[in-house]
Amino acid sequence: MQIPSKCRAILLESAASIFVACSVAANEQDLTTATPTPERQALQLLLANVWNPSIDPTGWWMSEKYDGLRGYWDGRKLWSRKGNLIHAPDYFLAELPRDIALDGELWIGYGKFEETVSIVRSETPDDRWKHVRFMVFDAPHAKGTFEERMQFLQATLPEGNRFVTVVAQQRCKGVAQLLAERDRVVRLGGEGLMLRQPASAYEAGRSSTLLKVKLYDDAEATVIAHEPGNGKYAGKLGALRVRTDDGREFSVGSGFSDAERESPPPVGTVITYRFRGLTAKGMPRFPSFLRIRRD
Repeated sequence: MQIPSKCRAILLESAASIFVACSVAANEQDLTTATPTPERQALQLLLANVWNPSIDPTGWWMSEKYDGLRGYWDGRKLWSRKGNLIHAPDYFLAELPRDIALDGELWIGYGKFEETVSIVRSETPDDRWKHVRFMVFDAPHAKGTFEERMQFLQATLPEGNRFVTVVAQQRCKGVAQLLAERDRVVRLGGEGLMLRQPASAYEAGRSSTLLKVKLYDDAEATVIAHEPGNGKYAGKLGALRVRTDDGREFSVGSGFSDAERESPPPVGTVITYRFRGLTAKGMPRFPSFLRIRRD
C-alpha cells in the first residue's frame, strides 16, 4: 500500500520530534548522573602529612590538633570531610558568616571524640550542640598567604562568638619547644600539634605545608578480612586484615575491646589505626586499632 506524500511528511515530522525529545531526555539524564550531589563526593580539603625530625620547624606556625570531626562551612551549609551534610541546629549555623568558607574541627572537649561523633552524625540536632565548638583553622577561599588568611579570619570572626573559635597560632622556636608543647597538650588529653609552613597557600590534598606532630602516628585503612582468634580469643576476632589507599596490606591485631572482638568492624569499613613509624619495607610498626573512621 502506498502512503500519500502528505501523510508521509507528517509521519517523518513526528518521528523527528520523538527523536529530538528522546535525545534531550537522554542528555539530561547523563548530565544528572555525571554530576553527583555534594553529599556523594568527598570535599577537596587540605590534608596533613606527618612531621619527622629531619624537618626543622623553626619559624613555622604551631597550633593544637583537636580530636574532633572535620567540618567545612561553605557559607550556607556545614559539611563533613566526606561530603555529608551536617545537620546542625539553626542557632549554631546563625553564628557562622554567610558566603565565607571556613575549614575547622567540630570539638567538644578532651576525651570526648565518640560523643562528638554521636552529636554531629545525628540527623535530628538536639541541645547537645550547645557544647560544640567549631575550631576554625583556615579560610580556603580567602586570598593570600596563611598569615593573610589568619588575619582575615580574625577580622571576620571576632572574639565572643558562642560557637566559633579561631585556632590560636604561635611561631615555633625549634624542635625542643615543639616537643615540649606537644607533650603539654597530650598531658591535657589532646592529640598533639599541627605545623603550618609560613606564607603557604591553601591547596587540596596531602601537603608538605601542613604537618601533624603526635606521640603516635595514625593513618587509615579499609578492612578486607577478619582473621580468627586463638587461645583466649578463640571464636572471636583475632585481627583485622586491612589495605591502605596505596595498596599495602597488613594485619591489625591489638587495640580492640572485648565488645569489638565479639562484633568487629565489617569488611569495607574504614578504620583509623596508630603505629610507631615504618619498617624498612614501608609497613607500619606495631599497628593498633584506634577507632572506626566516622566522617
